[in-house]
Amino acid sequence: MISSRRLVTLSGIVIFVTVGMAATRLPNKPRNLKVLPGDISNEMLDSIMHSYNKALGVNCSFCHAPYKNIPDSLNYELDENPRKEEARKMMRLTIAVNKGYFYYDSAQRPEYLKVVTCITCHRGDPMPADLK
Repeated sequence: MISSRRLVTLSGIVIFVTVGMAATRLPNKPRNLKVLPGDISNEMLDSIMHSYNKALGVNCSFCHAPYKNIPDSLNYELDENPRKEEARKMMRLTIAVNKGYFYYDSAQRPEYLKVVTCITCHRGDPMPADLK
């Protein structure tokens, strides 16, 4: 017969493992993605966004708006900053250029092609010199 102490320990382990497994299967919080694929991993999304930061020499607040009552935070889902839609247009442009004018392997998503990227024109400047 199993002692009550062992039963409690075993039950605790089972609950801990079950909760851990459920936590890994929780859906990602909703994201406002209109150009990048909805199934993009958090790591890939962060990597792409950081490459935009570097290419334009800006931080996240350049395109993303703050929460209404918390000025030092960013609400990545909001579309209130007009630069965010401009960034989407530029993303569509680079995807179209890469897909249309360079070797395109259909096994790779066109959103991830890196022949022409933001840094190609911006070179660390949010407004390229020829466009000022």
